[in-house]
Amino acid sequence: MTNIINWKKALLPKDATIHEAICNLNESTLQIVMVINSEQQLIGTITDGDIRRGLLRGISLNSSIEPIIHQHPFVVPPQMPRDRVLDLMQTNLIHSLPIVDEQRRVIGLHSLDRLLTLPQRPNLMIIMAGGKGTRLRPHTENCPKPLLPVQGKPMLEHIIERAKREGFKHFILAVHYLAHMIEDYFGNGEQWHVKIDYLREKSPLGTAGAISLLSTRPNQPFLVSNGDILTDVHYGQMLDFHLRYGATATMAVQLHEWQNPFGVVHTEGINIRRFEEKPVIRSNINAGIYVLSPKALDVLEVNEYCDMPMLFNRVKEQGGSTIVYPIHESWLDIGNIKELERIQYKPE
Repeated sequence: MTNIINWKKALLPKDATIHEAICNLNESTLQIVMVINSEQQLIGTITDGDIRRGLLRGISLNSSIEPIIHQHPFVVPPQMPRDRVLDLMQTNLIHSLPIVDEQRRVIGLHSLDRLLTLPQRPNLMIIMAGGKGTRLRPHTENCPKPLLPVQGKPMLEHIIERAKREGFKHFILAVHYLAHMIEDYFGNGEQWHVKIDYLREKSPLGTAGAISLLSTRPNQPFLVSNGDILTDVHYGQMLDFHLRYGATATMAVQLHEWQNPFGVVHTEGINIRRFEEKPVIRSNINAGIYVLSPKALDVLEVNEYCDMPMLFNRVKEQGGSTIVYPIHESWLDIGNIKELERIQYKPE
């Protein structure tokens, strides 16, 4: 998603004049001119500084912009994450950064001012924090899994803080095992300048069943995340993806590769068809992060056990749209002690 609605105002054909470039800068207020050819491909950029330097060299206002075009500007692809774009712009003192596709066609523009303004997301985020964490015993005997410290703070706090940086302000924690410890730690969220409410399960209801306890039905799509997932996934971009495709339920998936340690013999009856030496098996795995439209709640019954695969199957059976959101960002499901130790678990 581009973060300037009127970026097309900054486009100018390559046969334009210096005067036209000045008018473009004044009218668009975007502090950059993106010079394009007839195929909408980016030739280069012009800034106020480029124009002033040209005028100092004696170029007239009616002259072609060609001599002042910066022909090798920084550009980025549309899929580059916001934090990487921001780092690139700040490091190189760039105020405006064109977004281009694989054919170098201009499809948007990043603005430093806009990136530095924290986006506000009114959407709800529900985090499943009620599990017993049996595979992490003895660490979870007296501490709920979401409160286990990772690099100095509970893993659940990492999730909330990351979502907060993307503009999410309202969280609901589904709690069950040692719930009082989670509620004592996070309270109403005031310490993090967010709002935190709770869904209290009397018995485990699964990764989707707890959502049936919502007292008020959301009026727009909401995020759901397992409470033991540490990732660099951009929740806001996943929400935008869900909205773009008009989905009822979206599941984040990650490509998982496993190499068979043996050579595989493919047969047909007793005949050998072919050999495959240590093949790599690729499959998409459920990453434990979801976006649900309010309509998805129609498949749930209050206090009935339901996990997320069941919910997705029900939605699909009722004609809803169920899609995947492929992720390439770092992702870790802290499911066992080895994983916990690998990310620098520090007992307190």
